[in-house]
Amino acid sequence: MKRIAPVVLCFVGAFAATTHGQASRIEPVHVSAGAVLTFYLHARLNPTSGDSVDGLPKGTLLRVKMLDSVDSAVNADGTEFHGTVVSGLTSSGELVIHSGSEVRGILALLRSRSHPEGFRYELLITGLTDHGRSYTLTASLNPSLADPPVASISKATPKGNSKSSESGATHYS
Repeated sequence: MKRIAPVVLCFVGAFAATTHGQASRIEPVHVSAGAVLTFYLHARLNPTSGDSVDGLPKGTLLRVKMLDSVDSAVNADGTEFHGTVVSGLTSSGELVIHSGSEVRGILALLRSRSHPEGFRYELLITGLTDHGRSYTLTASLNPSLADPPVASISKATPKGNSKSSESGATHYS
């Protein structure tokens, strides 16, 4: 019996090693208030509502001046942000969205097959108000909501040096 106790103690000690969780390496999103970002229109929830915004094709560029700062290291998934449209949009020669229109959006943590951690952050526009009329729509910083190719993931720039990437995203490290 005396010999079994040290063997059991060694056995338990060998499997009682401390385990550490895997560190999350999800690419952060840092956007300062005042930054101008380019969003790509994706979809309308009611595309047959008969208003002029329905005529805007998927991929239409929407330039937005951010009114709120967004930092994925500080803000939680689902945090709302606000902005204003920088330049109006036309469809069939008619001004559809006026400059200065209000934009609402969220910081979203999306599932991603191409990201090693399985997730990526995305800024999504969810609505727009123009001259008292509200529109529900979806727009993001990427031309597609599908996972971007791994090679095109933007790298962060040094702190204090903002830069608009090809997709219009402004990142700070």
